[in-house]
Amino acid sequence: MTNPPAAESPAPTLFTWEFATDPYPAYAWLREHAPVHRTKLPSGVEAWLVTRYVDARQALADQRLSKNPANHTGSAHAKGKTGIPGERSADLMTHLLNIDPPDHTRLRRLVSKAFTPRTVAEFAPRVQELTDRLIDAFEPNGSADLIHEFAFPLPIYAICDLLGVPREDQDDFRDWAGMMIRHGGGPRGGVARSVKKIRAYLVELIHRKREDLGDDLISNLIRASDHGEHLTENEAAAMAFIILFAGFETTINLIGNGTYALLRNPEQRERLQAALAEGDTGLLATGVEELLRYDGPVELATWRYATEDLSIGGEEISAGDPVLVVLAAADRDPERFQDPDTLDLSRRDNQHLGYGHGIHYCLGAPLARLEAQTALATLLTRLPDLQLAEDPADLRWRGGLIMRGLRTLPVEFGEPVRAPEADGASAM
Repeated sequence: MTNPPAAESPAPTLFTWEFATDPYPAYAWLREHAPVHRTKLPSGVEAWLVTRYVDARQALADQRLSKNPANHTGSAHAKGKTGIPGERSADLMTHLLNIDPPDHTRLRRLVSKAFTPRTVAEFAPRVQELTDRLIDAFEPNGSADLIHEFAFPLPIYAICDLLGVPREDQDDFRDWAGMMIRHGGGPRGGVARSVKKIRAYLVELIHRKREDLGDDLISNLIRASDHGEHLTENEAAAMAFIILFAGFETTINLIGNGTYALLRNPEQRERLQAALAEGDTGLLATGVEELLRYDGPVELATWRYATEDLSIGGEEISAGDPVLVVLAAADRDPERFQDPDTLDLSRRDNQHLGYGHGIHYCLGAPLARLEAQTALATLLTRLPDLQLAEDPADLRWRGGLIMRGLRTLPVEFGEPVRAPEADGASAM
């Protein structure tokens, strides 16, 4: 007598707090049963979710999927629910995440020089200085919230330096950015207010920079405009805004999620610490790529809109429909990655989609990698017995659609490891 077929598991409920804690089982179900899935988002907007790696990679490079919100055929109310909260009312829409070629090509070229490998390498000492300074501040306490005391301020100050925000103004930026993070999953009003403050400041800073150009990104945008590149003041403000917005939250989550994953996988963490102790940074480089794949900072790629009727994964997408590529699902696809739910810092075949694919591949990826490698290496070296100070079940993840990150990451540690003083140096 044959056994009856097993009952098919029910469709998961998406975008709840329980889902935010661990979305990967739900994404596994979608990959198997509904890889291109139309759903109603918490905002009320209906969109397609693309979850398999092969479909995701194709969609990210498909120029029929526009980044321009004008191609969304939904109601005016629905259009106001897409994109970054507050950017529309603050007149900050003309940035790289919202435009297509040829404008995208023109604006990306203007800022790409700030993120070349050479430029980023020159920035490495400043990132190390910031990292050490932040650890110095909480090290004597024996405990810390690694999100608010480390992963959050590090990229904020780094991006401010890159843009050319004066040191005396950077704490204001930290406050405004913090408001955007705290309200990411709640009322949009708080986010919109902080976005408007950032925009007003950037416009004022652009005017100041015109009188005193420096060696920073905003000054370079002004120079490009003055040399006939046709960069409007609004475009310059929008570009500075998106570099700030995209650059700080992704890196917060990369450092936070990455540290959390290492603490939950002690054998991998010990491998990395052993390699660092021997001066071997190879595992650090592949490890950061694996952390991007395993639990990356961007859960869903930013909004795209079909410019014509098209097919993805066998589903018919109508012109004007929003499409969201689920990077977190694609990067755990067993059809692409061996043992995808296992963290393996030495994984070599790792063409993850953590920073996207195609012409919208994350421009700031080299800087984010530098910050993550510096942060993780310094934490694990200076605080070798770092451990969670709270039950993982009690940790909370920020609710939101695009980003994935912890609200807090409480840790504790014993005596730090200090670098030996140079021969002949006297104690201060």
